[in-house]
Amino acid sequence: MILVEPAIREKFPRSAFTKRGLQSFLAEAVHAARLTGSVTVLLTDDAEIRRLNRDFLGRDKATDVLSFPAGEDHGRSRMAGDLAISVETAAREAALREHTLDTELRILMLHGVLHLAGYDHEIDHGTMARKEDALRKQLGLKQSLIARVTKPVPVAKHRATRSRKL
Repeated sequence: MILVEPAIREKFPRSAFTKRGLQSFLAEAVHAARLTGSVTVLLTDDAEIRRLNRDFLGRDKATDVLSFPAGEDHGRSRMAGDLAISVETAAREAALREHTLDTELRILMLHGVLHLAGYDHEIDHGTMARKEDALRKQLGLKQSLIARVTKPVPVAKHRATRSRKL
């Protein structure tokens, strides 16, 4: 399920992404990652993701995606967990990477789904990176989140500044 906060709908045009398209991609990503259970994705802003990051993880800063594994069975319906994505951060990254906001949201969802499936790139010596790379190819994404951390944006995309000698 995709939940879009009203403030996000006000800030971003309907053409930037569709709930239906993201929901379809989410289902594909969950299946490809062999994750069992349902996933809810909250599309929010920087202020809310900062609050979530601070309250649940003790990190007082905005970020792109947060994963909250459920870890428990809830009757017949198994919840895999929840994702929270800052659309504002995603929009800035999409502009920097020169792709659409929709593409960036998909990259972040795939990354989050892998965390819900139990992968952790901070401690698994490349296992999650390899899985993310394989699934992004399978799902038609040109880049994975982990790969671009190790391959920063080329200098030409950043504004060069020169210091003047006075």
